[in-house]
Amino acid sequence: MKFQVINRFRDTKDKGHIYEVGDKYPRKGRLNKERAETLAGTSNKYGYPFIEEIEEIEEVEENGQD
Repeated sequence: MKFQVINRFRDTKDKGHIYEVGDKYPRKGRLNKERAETLAGTSNKYGYPFIEEIEEIEEVEENGQD
């Protein structure tokens, strides 16, 4: 799972790091699924999502053959 920030926020679980719109989440380390669900949902202190899941696009190598 990969996430992108859709609303700017200060992450109290990451030493107050500020995430700007368009940043990837998390910036380092392993993803905490419970934390990501809280930030992606509306059951947080502010009542709106801060991140959204993004699709992982697989890169396909072209070998030049038909």
